[in-house]
Amino acid sequence: MVRLTGIQRDVLSLYRSCLRMVREKPMESQANFREYVRDQFREHLSVSKKDFATIELLLRLGRRKLDMYSQPGVKNIYR
Repeated sequence: MVRLTGIQRDVLSLYRSCLRMVREKPMESQANFREYVRDQFREHLSVSKKDFATIELLLRLGRRKLDMYSQPGVKNIYR
């Protein structure tokens, strides 16, 4: 089994938290949220594992978006 670095664990933790948030949304909008989460993570696959400053920035932005979209008033997301 491969050991993950701390920053890799943080990224995986954020991804899992995002997917958990999707399950709390209405059934008819879960697919939209799930696709949005996947797209956001795929968009940044090209970031080097050694580019810690960029990864930390993306983690902060991701957590902020997670907090915003976790609000009960947010029922759907459109691209």
